[in-house]
Amino acid sequence: MSDTPTRIAFVCVQNAGRSQMAAAFAKRERDARALTDSVEIVTGGTRPADSVHDVVVDVMREEAIDLRDRTPREITPDDLRDCDYVITMGCSADGVCPATWSGDNRDWNLDDPHGADLETGREIRDEIEARVASLFDELSGAGSR
Repeated sequence: MSDTPTRIAFVCVQNAGRSQMAAAFAKRERDARALTDSVEIVTGGTRPADSVHDVVVDVMREEAIDLRDRTPREITPDDLRDCDYVITMGCSADGVCPATWSGDNRDWNLDDPHGADLETGREIRDEIEARVASLFDELSGAGSR
């Protein structure tokens, strides 16, 4: 295995919902699999919001993950340059050209939780959690054919 950590970016427009959930689940998954030295998580948005969406804070709290103090941040081409995986959430990543990174780009095509009710927020959260677990299975070789 390489000495360079695998770098994963979760990108969305506002960095206030899906990408925040994905990054939080990825950090939890990374720690549970004892990969803290070999996986780096980056998240940001092309036009960040002022705060994480309330419904996202509420549904993540149900999973014992506190996002109240998280601040959406801008993602830059420099942030993405050395990423092995750039995962967009189903929203346009306008302003972040795919040519700025050399890794695998995937779009998860998820619904936006902004303004959603709790049940819809939970469905989106659960889908993100499953996709993150699957990504980590793939990284560890458990998902390989």
